[in-house]
Amino acid sequence: MLRVQNLGVAYKEYEAVRDVNFALCPGEWLMLVGPNGAGKSTIIKAVSQSLKYKGEVTLDGQDISKLHARQLAKKMAVLQQSHAVGYAFTVEQLVRFGRYAYKSAFSRVDTQGERLVEEAIDVCGLSRIRHQNVLILSGGELQRAFLAQAFAQDAPLLLLDEPASHLDMAYQQTLFELVETWRRHDKRSVLSVVHDVQMARRYGTHALLLKDGRVTASGAVDDVFTREKLQTVYGMDVNAWLSWLHAPWLDGQTGTHSV
Repeated sequence: MLRVQNLGVAYKEYEAVRDVNFALCPGEWLMLVGPNGAGKSTIIKAVSQSLKYKGEVTLDGQDISKLHARQLAKKMAVLQQSHAVGYAFTVEQLVRFGRYAYKSAFSRVDTQGERLVEEAIDVCGLSRIRHQNVLILSGGELQRAFLAQAFAQDAPLLLLDEPASHLDMAYQQTLFELVETWRRHDKRSVLSVVHDVQMARRYGTHALLLKDGRVTASGAVDDVFTREKLQTVYGMDVNAWLSWLHAPWLDGQTGTHSV
C-alpha cells in the first residue's frame, strides 16, 4: 500500500501542495484531477522522490525517501508526459532499460527478465518496430515504448504524469487500455494525473479532486465526480461538461455517471 501523509511542497515562498493525505491499495487506480496549478504533477514528483517535500510517503510501511535508486525502481515505475531522448537507441534497447534495477541494461538478463522484456514489447504492440531508432518514432510510438519500459520494470506501482495529454484520442485510449490490463494483473496500483474527467471516470477506481494545492474531495470516482464538487473546484457551470461522461467512446461503450 502507498500511503501519503501530511504532504507539503513549497517552491520558495509558494506552497504548491498543502496537507495532502491519501492511501492507494493494491489493485486501485487513483486519479489526481483538478485545474491547472492544483498541484497534481507536484504530488507525482514528490511521491517519485523527484523533489523535496514535507510529510511522509511510505510503501508497504517503508519510508521510500530512505531507499536507494535501484531499490525504489523495484517498487515503482514512472511514465512522464514527455521524454528527452538524446541517443539513437533502438526500441528494444529502450525497453531493456526497465531492467536496470536488476542488471546493467545491456548485459544479458535472466530468464524472467528476458520474458518480461519480450512480454512488454509484445503487449505494447512494438514487435514490428523493436529494432527501429527511437529518434524517428511518432509521439504515440515513443510513449508506448516508454510504457513498455515501465512494464518491463515489473514494479507493483505505476505513476503516470499526464502520459497521454499530447496524444490524439485513439492513442490516449490505447495507452489507458494497456495500463488498465497491466493494473488488473496481480492487483497492481496506478497513481495518475488526468485532465480529462471522462477518462478518469472510465478507468479510475478512486479520485482525488484538488484545488490550489489542497484536496477538496476524495473517494470512489462516483462519489467524487458530482456536479457540486466539480463546480466548486472548476468554478463554472458543469452541466454540459458532465454530459460528456455519458458520451460514446471509440469502442461504442458509454460512461455512466449519476448527478
